Amino acid sequence: MDEHPLVRFAEGPAGRRARLLGTGKDVWEVIATVRDNDGDLAEAARYLQMPLGLVQAAVTYYGAYPDEIDQWIDLNEQETAEAHAAFMAGRAAVRPWSCCWMRCLPR
Repeated sequence: MDEHPLVRFAEGPAGRRARLLGTGKDVWEVIATVRDNDGDLAEAARYLQMPLGLVQAAVTYYGAYPDEIDQWIDLNEQETAEAHAAFMAGRAAVRPWSCCWMRCLPR
């Protein structure tokens, strides 16, 4: 991609994703981190332990393809919410047991 030389594509079970060259990070992960840092690219770069130029490359790609990246972010947020709900349901199911089998064994 001549317009975005630091972006390559990776195929996976969920489909084709834009990735930053040499980082193992998808562009959506970088953009989500930039958002989590109130748009501070330098802070996102520090957090991700990558050069600022790579974060800037992700932002540039996002500027060109916002819908694609937003879909990946939305999918991740949905999967995170579903996993958290499943965890909380499991925790609630375990909680009613006031005794653990280890504590109930005769000493």
